[in-house]
Amino acid sequence: MNLRDLVYGLYARRVEGRLDHDQVPKHIGVILDGNRRWAKASGGSAVQGHQAGADKISELLGWCSETDVEVVTLWLLSTDNFDRPEAELVPLLRIIENTVRQLASDGRWRVHHVGTLDLLPARTQTVLKEAEEATAGVEGIIVNVAVGYGGRQEIADAVRSLLLEHSSRGTTFEELAEVVSTDLIAEHLYTRGQPDPDLVIRTSGEQRLSGFMLWQSAHSEYYFCEVFWPAFRKVDFLRALRDYAARHRRYGA
Repeated sequence: MNLRDLVYGLYARRVEGRLDHDQVPKHIGVILDGNRRWAKASGGSAVQGHQAGADKISELLGWCSETDVEVVTLWLLSTDNFDRPEAELVPLLRIIENTVRQLASDGRWRVHHVGTLDLLPARTQTVLKEAEEATAGVEGIIVNVAVGYGGRQEIADAVRSLLLEHSSRGTTFEELAEVVSTDLIAEHLYTRGQPDPDLVIRTSGEQRLSGFMLWQSAHSEYYFCEVFWPAFRKVDFLRALRDYAARHRRYGA
């Protein structure tokens, strides 16, 4: 262990020691950004960057488990990412599939897919469905894997689901218009039954949501971190929690 690692370890323990677990967010959303830029800076390929980012996920979930987080949403592939070159997209999908399998086989996490399955290749769909089924009885952290996810698409899918459900019941348009509400729409979101994210973390220095959990993040706190996702450290995570705990959430009051 060199001096830098020793100092980092001491600082991380100091931050963790001052963390108030009563103020820890129950649901954290993470925009895993910067894989390609990290790879470019280190002389690697985009695929190597995506693999390094995938390898970081198990560390993050371990940190979340230590700090009593209950739900984690990981944005792994957006609907916009389908525009990427096939030479990058195909290996990225394989990396995502392997990551989801590893999460399911770990035994500590309950895997739940959020996104539009129809946009994904059949093989990816199968992996996501099998992981969700295999971990349905796990009582650990709920890990939402956002694959083929877009915030606007989620809202559109929720409204479509709501309309189809009430159409099957014979509800008229006028009757539906009388009862539709934000709570009713929320029942048809990908994350229905889960608490909304308290904290959304985005790495790589970008300061925008890019459509991530548009509905659910109405009252979320945001934390933007300069470091690229593969280089995200435990101390960066603890800083985000410390920053969150120091804020006074007023919800408009």
